[in-house]
Amino acid sequence: MHNFGLGEQRGHVLLIAGDAAVRRRGVQVAPSANLAALGVVPASGLLNSGVPCDTTYLDGARDPNTVLMRLRTAAATPGPLLVYLSGRLTVDGRGNRLHLALAGTTAGTVRYTALPWEWLGAELRDRPVGLTTVLLDLAADKAAWPLLQEYGSLPASPSAEVYGVVCPPGWHGGGPVVSGYTRAWIDQLRASPTRPGNLRLHALAVGAAALPPGALVLPGARELAVAAAPGSAAPGVSARSAYGHVPGRVAHLPAEERRRVEVQVPLSQEGPATAPPDDPRPHIHGLATAGRHSEAALLARAWEEYVHQTQGPASREALHWVEIRADLARMAGDFRLATELWSAAARARLGCQAPDAADVHAAAAGALYCWTQLKDPRAALETGPDLIRLLRELPALDPRHLELAQHRLEYLHRAPSRP
Repeated sequence: MHNFGLGEQRGHVLLIAGDAAVRRRGVQVAPSANLAALGVVPASGLLNSGVPCDTTYLDGARDPNTVLMRLRTAAATPGPLLVYLSGRLTVDGRGNRLHLALAGTTAGTVRYTALPWEWLGAELRDRPVGLTTVLLDLAADKAAWPLLQEYGSLPASPSAEVYGVVCPPGWHGGGPVVSGYTRAWIDQLRASPTRPGNLRLHALAVGAAALPPGALVLPGARELAVAAAPGSAAPGVSARSAYGHVPGRVAHLPAEERRRVEVQVPLSQEGPATAPPDDPRPHIHGLATAGRHSEAALLARAWEEYVHQTQGPASREALHWVEIRADLARMAGDFRLATELWSAAARARLGCQAPDAADVHAAAAGALYCWTQLKDPRAALETGPDLIRLLRELPALDPRHLELAQHRLEYLHRAPSRP
């Protein structure tokens, strides 16, 4: 067992490059390029700590015991630790265990030349919670991918925060260059005036990396739900129950208008019956309900960009993320943005659904509710006409909705301007 005393708080960065992931002579993941790029980033930025730090590079290692000893030394450090691994995941055919392929690993030599994945967890398990980060940029071969699909995750240790991506075997990589995910981490570290937290870096990297469809994104739903603030959904919760249907009543309107209409604002209109393995929605909702609105909005925006890249901006899932962002804006009190996003969602739905569809009406009702909450007369005047045009395109919508919007806009036009 490691001895984590109260001595000097020294940190460690351990960067490990396994074997390159190659498909039909095309490089999917180039671990050496990733390590070279990370090598020019200050260790304090990688570690998110100003304590004295040691850095170890392992590139081209062929003996798993050599990697194990480096890992053991790093795990014994008393301060913060970052372990970065890049390369190809494979499987020992006899034991059906995941391994990180090292230089020279072949299908027949996995047991002798690759690093068993459980060795990583075994070395990190005794470290104090909160001091260890594992960052992964990997690709799985055809033997490893079914096992990863079964697991739905790639745990390292209960005491470690694990962030990263594992790309599937059937895609063409970007050649012998820095991977998109790793490059995005580096770019964000360089661009941000203050070092973002690991979760935010992960979200931004996923959004910018142009990952192939089906890539395993870590953390997954189970880990996200555990990490979320109190009040977030439990693992495996349905998307509908994770966000719920939040009633929004126009309580601040004059009494006579308030009696005309009550608008129900669902935070999530749709979604699969069960959240997929890498679904971040429970965690995003936990952040928002805990008042961490900027983090929730940033993570939602990054995932929306990821969906645009993997499924297309006109996909059903992309539209769903517009609605999630709209209700996050409502929860944060940014009613102008919420109005604009709900209106955009309604118009997008009109492009592929009938004007009397329930989802179209719900999005329009969300826009109307948020518009009624705008306290800034100028913002309400600027966004009101577009909202009214939208409501007029929905003849089956409750006519009181349009009536309410028209009356309020007329009142705003008549009201004396305020300095």
